[in-house]
Amino acid sequence: MGRDAGGTAPAVLRRGWSAHLPTILLASCMFFTGAAGLVSEYILSTVSTYILGNSIEQFSVIIALMLLMMGLAGYLQRYLSDRHLLDKFILVESSLALLAGFAPLAIYASFGYLNSHFRLIQYFFVISIGLLIGFEIPLVLRINQRYVKNLGANLASTYAFDYVGSFVGALVWTYVLLRTFPITEISFIIAGVNFAIAAVTFAYFLSRGLITYRRLTLAAVLVTVAALVYGYAQNRDWSQLLEQRFYRDPVVFSELTRYQQLALTHSSSANDYRFFINGNLQFSSVDEAIYHEHLVHPVMSLVPDRRRVLVLGGGDGLALRELLKYPRVETVTLVDIDPAIIRVATTHPVLNMLNEDAFADARVSAQPSPGVTASGERAILQQVPKRGYAGGDVPLEPVGRVEVFTVDADRFLGEVGGAWNAVVIDLPDPSSIELSKLYSREFYGKVRRVLTPGGMVALQATSPYHAKESFLAINRTLQAAGFQTLPYHDNVPSFGDWGWILAWYDAPETEIRGKLASLRSFSVPTRYLTPEVVRQALVFGKGRLETERTDISTLMYPRLLDYYRYESWRGERRAP
Repeated sequence: MGRDAGGTAPAVLRRGWSAHLPTILLASCMFFTGAAGLVSEYILSTVSTYILGNSIEQFSVIIALMLLMMGLAGYLQRYLSDRHLLDKFILVESSLALLAGFAPLAIYASFGYLNSHFRLIQYFFVISIGLLIGFEIPLVLRINQRYVKNLGANLASTYAFDYVGSFVGALVWTYVLLRTFPITEISFIIAGVNFAIAAVTFAYFLSRGLITYRRLTLAAVLVTVAALVYGYAQNRDWSQLLEQRFYRDPVVFSELTRYQQLALTHSSSANDYRFFINGNLQFSSVDEAIYHEHLVHPVMSLVPDRRRVLVLGGGDGLALRELLKYPRVETVTLVDIDPAIIRVATTHPVLNMLNEDAFADARVSAQPSPGVTASGERAILQQVPKRGYAGGDVPLEPVGRVEVFTVDADRFLGEVGGAWNAVVIDLPDPSSIELSKLYSREFYGKVRRVLTPGGMVALQATSPYHAKESFLAINRTLQAAGFQTLPYHDNVPSFGDWGWILAWYDAPETEIRGKLASLRSFSVPTRYLTPEVVRQALVFGKGRLETERTDISTLMYPRLLDYYRYESWRGERRAP
């Protein structure tokens, strides 16, 4: 009797395992489809943000449209018969894998080659992928009904694994994929992993004789696998080829960081290097001195104490280059959210040449000090001998040092104590919600709190001509934060008429204007700027500083974002 029991128990276990294997495979499919579905939504939204900007709008509209399509698919599946459900599921997964894998490249290509039809192609992928994702859960529920007769248990295993998979997918997307792979590669990885599980499920049901159209579904599986493998192998070359369509001059460097797309182009005829972030021009080597000298030298000529300077943004090192000309500068603290820009500015030969080795000055080393961190995001750069110094010991002269924090500027001001004599704000234009918070009254209030008595701020403030309302809104917001302001502008050929603002809080405007009027020369060499040019920059044309608008930009109501998006570089059209 004992022998009989011992012999039948494994058989019972095997039968139990075999009976539950279809449900386990289908639950695994739902886990991975849940993860892949959510990541696909993120990918489409991110690609659209890279191309069009405004992340909130892109994520909101695209995810909402995909959810609408998922709901529509949930309704339409009622018209699918119960015949050949496994075949239908495999065809849905094959179609979804192909569309999701190639979507970023196709959308990218459409913007470069078929710009007038870009929206049509973009929303074709959004709608198609959303619709196919919407068919997954109903099909799995109906297939699993054969193996789990209890409706509650069927719903529990299907929906639970789908939602848990979505949660895991969001974590993997945020903390692994974005930090490791380009977006065009992520799409193939996600599509491939998801389809691999579906293929294993297909193989199981095929071995059980439950697939009706064996040749058709097998062909679909093999074609999908081949296409995904080939796409993954070629995606970086294709991306590089497509990227060139976005730029007039040849791309000599490109990198997709965790935060943004970096690109450097070169015109051999003009010997002009241009640096772009997310397709937006940051500087031209031909005229960047106009911009950076205006940003740095007026404020450095006005502050009574230059020992401690804070730079917010400016990771390309060009503003740092100008600041390090002043021998009395003891400490420059540079804050840029993207460590990749610091690395590229330090190591890329062109940027290194343009910023004159600003990160490898006698006072600076581009190698982060081990063990010195602040919330894991601070890197202090140590003093090193000047390049070419042939002596034994480093000369014991008073030198400054540069501290680099790769952290959000708003977070830096809120968490790191300190006081600075001058603050130079060299941030990208307020083209997104993430950037517009760095132009808010709350942000400027934090800047004011870190200024020493007599300290001043200089910031770039977009174009007073092409983005007049944005320029004036920045000025009003500074004033609302307790600053007095003095706007100025000049023509930067690459940008057009460009504006900057000086801000301070403890001196009358007449005193600042008087200092600029009496300025005879700068104490450091410049390529473009003279005191006469600075005084001329204070003069604006009739009505250029006048507006009926009185609102300011705050953290909860970033009015500046609307001005910049809807009224900038569009002539003088008034907002409705």
